[in-house]
Amino acid sequence: MDSGKVVVITGGSAGIGRATAVEFARSGAHVALLARGADRLESARAEVEAAGGRAMAARVDVADAEEVEAAAGRVENELGPIDIWINNAMVSVFSPIKQMTPDEFARVTDVTYLGAVHGTLAALRRMLPRDRGTIVQIGSALAYRAIPLQAAYCAAKHALQGFTESLYSELIHDGSNVHLTMVQLPAINTPQFEWVRNRLPRRPQPVPPIFQPEVAARAIVWAAENRRRELVVGLPAIQAIEANKLVPGFLDRFLATNGYNSQQSDENDEPNRPDNLWEPAPGEWGSHGRFDAQAKNRSWALWADTHRPAIVAALAALGLAVLTARGR
Repeated sequence: MDSGKVVVITGGSAGIGRATAVEFARSGAHVALLARGADRLESARAEVEAAGGRAMAARVDVADAEEVEAAAGRVENELGPIDIWINNAMVSVFSPIKQMTPDEFARVTDVTYLGAVHGTLAALRRMLPRDRGTIVQIGSALAYRAIPLQAAYCAAKHALQGFTESLYSELIHDGSNVHLTMVQLPAINTPQFEWVRNRLPRRPQPVPPIFQPEVAARAIVWAAENRRRELVVGLPAIQAIEANKLVPGFLDRFLATNGYNSQQSDENDEPNRPDNLWEPAPGEWGSHGRFDAQAKNRSWALWADTHRPAIVAALAALGLAVLTARGR
């Protein structure tokens, strides 16, 4: 990426957002971090600047459209025209549906789905008149294949997928040069499993296999730089999406049997511990969660997907060499 690009990342103070901010900073980007927690925003800002970027931090609840719009205006005043906007902020609740409250469903929807809508609208207001810019939606394999115990989050990612598909068509119809892409992620080792609201008896965990947030960050940066409609990260995400097309009923039964234990560790959770559904959770958190020992640092499927021309050229060269050898 060219040095000096202005990048906005919602949910930028921890987890995937923070790792992505650092990845952009390494090439000298100007990064605006939007999140709710003041202390984590400041530590993320310092990490971005230490990595070589320029940073600003803004306290924003993306569920509030006016706050998002005001933050976008501040970014352009302080850093310059926005080149890339990444909608990453999310909250979730681990709970059976029958134990959820209407307010919890509304809050997850407001942040995880409508927060991305608010960010997209703020970006479009600035990018469309200039006829340039990139919007990156952070999705999930769960946008295609929902799992038990995270109904509100899965529904929000399904909604974001539908919203994004509508916008693809509208941008094409208008002949716009604004680029839109969606990155569908696998299980990632982030701090969200420490602060998510949880009604399960044991501590929540991502469904293995788990990847480090830097894998997601590299994918997001690549998607922002390349005109790909969608990027599915990692073999597990690809398998989940493709299997749901072929055998959704089988997956219903498989997840009914395996989807409960796979989302819980062996450790009991603390009853009534703080969560981040309505307010930022206390504590200092970085990009990583507690699963470093299990998490993978790279995805060969992602590497192959983002190096298609080189792979095709290598296979063509190999085929030509085989044909030439046989012809001798």
